[in-house]
Amino acid sequence: MQPTKLDIFKRFFTSGSASGILIFSAVILSLIIANTSFSVPFQAFLDTQAGYQSEFLHLRYPIQLWINDGLMAIFFLLVGLEIKREMRGGELSTPKKALMPILCAAGGAITPAIIYAVFNKNQPTAGGWGIPMATDIAFALAIIGLLSKKLPASLKIFLAALAIVDDLMAILVIAVFYAAELHVAYLFYSAGIVLLFFVLNKLKVEKLACYLIPGAVLWYFVHHSGIHATIAGVLTALFIPASSNGKQSPLEKLEHLLLTPVNYLIVPLFALANTNITFQSEMIGGLLSPLGLGIIAGLVIGKPVGILLVSWIGVKTGICQLPEKANWWHITGVGILAGIGFTMSIFMALLSFEDPLLISAAKISVLCASFVAAVAGYQLLRSTAKSSFS
Repeated sequence: MQPTKLDIFKRFFTSGSASGILIFSAVILSLIIANTSFSVPFQAFLDTQAGYQSEFLHLRYPIQLWINDGLMAIFFLLVGLEIKREMRGGELSTPKKALMPILCAAGGAITPAIIYAVFNKNQPTAGGWGIPMATDIAFALAIIGLLSKKLPASLKIFLAALAIVDDLMAILVIAVFYAAELHVAYLFYSAGIVLLFFVLNKLKVEKLACYLIPGAVLWYFVHHSGIHATIAGVLTALFIPASSNGKQSPLEKLEHLLLTPVNYLIVPLFALANTNITFQSEMIGGLLSPLGLGIIAGLVIGKPVGILLVSWIGVKTGICQLPEKANWWHITGVGILAGIGFTMSIFMALLSFEDPLLISAAKISVLCASFVAAVAGYQLLRSTAKSSFS
């Protein structure tokens, strides 16, 4: 009996690679739109203001900001839930396993920054050292998702934890070195919400609404504080109860609810809204400038070298442990995938420079480096899955 169209559709959306295919289709579509006559109306749509605004509540922002800061906070909420689950009884449940992605994130952030600084020493672009630091967690997880059934399950958790710590470091760098102004009052309000979460945990409150509604308020406060609002998703996830008197914990319920909309709607929308880069002739020359070389070398070389070096030292000294069933080829592949900087790197470039030519050069350099990292990391992990490396 041949499968019907509905069966094929269901099989596609339940496969591990479906989300990745949708994401990269969105990337291609976005690039096509950005380099055709649709570019201007598409950008105008993304710049359209949406939401509510009053004297006491400001919730009117461009659609692109709603996607990047609003919907992606939900993505970070889901990833945070997965990491918390693994910390309680999975791949991050022991200090040695949990310390591994933290140290790797540090090595993978510091090494690219140093490489960029060397290339741009005494140059007007020296201030862009933060550009190659961050990993784009959505795109990196999409790549590894294409191989999810062929690789140890621990690798996805390791990459997710590494990328979250990496992004937290990038957010800290933005707050300290790049943010024009931090609003202390909103930081205190945010701390108050986190304290509320702590009290709810102590009282063993299990209703999801008791966490999600304050979580939305936390998002508002964090956004207005001057810090990237997606951190609110991670903070909320840390306090969602992972145990329950019932059959399914609140954490498991929320994870189940978020999985499909995040994988098949939020992340593809994110890709569509953020890959609309219009190619210009001036960009090509920028690839060979100190700015371009610093970004490319930082992401493509600095990321895997920093991650591999720190992980090797950690394992050899006994303070860290490789993920379950993973080997050094796997860690190398993950390190290469961490070189997918993309959105956070482009955001850093916008904060670093005012000259449109420098921003354009940085964008194309980040795009090229991320493409190389994605292809190289995918190919290495794919080869590792087929071979008997050890």
